[in-house]
Amino acid sequence: MLRPLLIKAVAPAVVAAGLLSFVLVGGSPPSVQADISIPMTQGTPSLAPMLKNIMPAVVNIAVTSKVEIQNPLMQDPFFRRFFEGPGAPEQPQERESQSTGSGVIVDAKKGYVITNNHVIDQAESIRVRLSDDREFDAKLIGKDPQTDVAVVQIDAKNLVAIPMADSDKAQVGDFVVAIGSPFGLRQTVTSGIVSAVGRHTGISEGGYEDFIQTDASINPGNSGGALVNLNGELIGIPSNILSRSGGNIGIGFAIPMNQARNVMDQLVEHGSVQRGRIGVVGQDVTPDLAKAFGLPSARGAVVAQVVPDSPADKAGLKSEDIILEANGKEVQSFVQLRNAVGLMRVGEKVKLKVLREGKPRDITVEVGKAEDQVASGEGLHPALAGAVFGPRAEIAGKPSGEGLDAKGVLVQQVAPGSPAARTGLRPDDVVIAVNRQSIDSMAKFEELAGVKEGQLLLHVQRGDGALFLIVR
Repeated sequence: MLRPLLIKAVAPAVVAAGLLSFVLVGGSPPSVQADISIPMTQGTPSLAPMLKNIMPAVVNIAVTSKVEIQNPLMQDPFFRRFFEGPGAPEQPQERESQSTGSGVIVDAKKGYVITNNHVIDQAESIRVRLSDDREFDAKLIGKDPQTDVAVVQIDAKNLVAIPMADSDKAQVGDFVVAIGSPFGLRQTVTSGIVSAVGRHTGISEGGYEDFIQTDASINPGNSGGALVNLNGELIGIPSNILSRSGGNIGIGFAIPMNQARNVMDQLVEHGSVQRGRIGVVGQDVTPDLAKAFGLPSARGAVVAQVVPDSPADKAGLKSEDIILEANGKEVQSFVQLRNAVGLMRVGEKVKLKVLREGKPRDITVEVGKAEDQVASGEGLHPALAGAVFGPRAEIAGKPSGEGLDAKGVLVQQVAPGSPAARTGLRPDDVVIAVNRQSIDSMAKFEELAGVKEGQLLLHVQRGDGALFLIVR
């Protein structure tokens, strides 16, 4: 299964961005685990003994979904307005689409299989094929687009699960093996090393990234498969590649298992992820900022704004604070801080080491629930159905420092083919005004947009530009 990135597109097309494009590829502890002991072999060294024990845990996932067929000109809201009314083009039609990816059995007793969200997103049906050719219909337990993790469940006997490693211990230079179904070729194994850890690719604004980079060959269809160490332990879930053509050039990215396991546990428990928040807008400490603040090095995250009445505000965090550590772990960037907080459970406490006016201090913040300030378009206006809106402050924090103004609300999600999509809204749009009235909070947006009927004039920022959208 294949989906181009940043630049979010739908599989299986590949879109180039300049010379390179990011491409999504693919697509309680286990009671039974593979025996990871590697017996001594005679002659040539081989990974075969280890692989023999864990490969039955890597499965093929076949997905059937509905794809909308629509005149691309009708995606332009101005073109569509011109043709609205009698004689307008027919409503979009759908066709059946099939795609494949990979998955990993992580709980043999309960039949839980972890994979990528983009492998099963929009699925009408999900079919899992084991290494012994048994096939089972799978039930979707939950999915999380922001981390690209999903969990499905099959009802099967005699399953084998891969033991999960502590991915925080992965180091550059560690040998790793990728297992999956590239281009539909089941049970394919490639090897390489960990090329980097803690990678942030910027694939999607608002996503939670902390990738393990590897040169083990990963191709379309590997998505959701296994990246394992030489002990036969699962350290990551291959998710995307950097590529000129959609094929492997030795730069692949896997979701670290500690992050995937955290998300998986919440999906199994709640069916969704209860995203944490503390309510700050921030940016990386650049060399220029380090000099301006009198810091010895360009590391950490500077707080540019604290959202009123947020957990950070209540804990005493202030603008211009420099966050150096979170729960004892050094903070290198604002994105790293946001990822750490966003994956914490609501109610947990994050201990921050902060530098304020050159003096260190410790501040403990109780993680709040991001969904407390999220609004669904269905509850606001019929034409906004399919969109999810949230505070801009929860997404800001780009390395270059732009986007620090927290005014406006962020379009977090837009379902393909939904009324909101037909209106012209896109993910990562920022609504800065409704009916010519500025938006400075979620409450103000809900007040102005929640009219249930009638026409709305949305002023939207998109990238470096802006436009007006008519909603009716």
